[in-house]
Amino acid sequence: MEIISFDTLPSTQLYLVEKLKNRTISTPVAVIAKEQTEGVGSRDNSWDGGVGNLFFSIAIDLDDLPNDLALNSASIYFSFIMKEILEYYTENIWLKWPNDLYYNKSKIGGVVTKKINNILICGIGVNLKKNSNGFKSLNIGIKPIFLLRKYISKLEEYASWKQIFIQYKIEFERSRDYFSHINSEYKSLKNATLSEDGSLIIDNKRVYSIR
Repeated sequence: MEIISFDTLPSTQLYLVEKLKNRTISTPVAVIAKEQTEGVGSRDNSWDGGVGNLFFSIAIDLDDLPNDLALNSASIYFSFIMKEILEYYTENIWLKWPNDLYYNKSKIGGVVTKKINNILICGIGVNLKKNSNGFKSLNIGIKPIFLLRKYISKLEEYASWKQIFIQYKIEFERSRDYFSHINSEYKSLKNATLSEDGSLIIDNKRVYSIR
């Protein structure tokens, strides 16, 4: 996968979207910035921060993803792989449903996915070195470009959704102590039922994980 690197970008995700629409770059491709000033988080919230934190987006053809990976499972799939990478360097990293990366009880990052035609764009931000966006950091000195290369390497193994889900359904139990923003409301996950496609049943309604 090609890696395009910048010192500063408003948003790695918006850069990718623009270039893909203009057909000036091709997939698979990753874009990383040392600093991001207008990053896009969940529900169009911002995700910005300074040098030392991790900001990247990748674009992959849907046809190159695992055959059993449904689009509504993508945010969990990509988030869980990032969690596994971070676990090499520190303990107590876990994934709160569906796309928030936590260190113990503190959010330290997140993942957003966006579909454009037959391409899936995944943006990831993690506070590695500095507190940002009102969240804490891991305070580890790993270079962001190194983590991106590790992430791409693991992603290119293309573990099936089933392999990811077997592990995640155990970890999901940690999410039950938290709330998630669902349809403009904060919903408790305490009594939620996790389905095999990554969706939840809450109050007898199915909620999908794509973000």
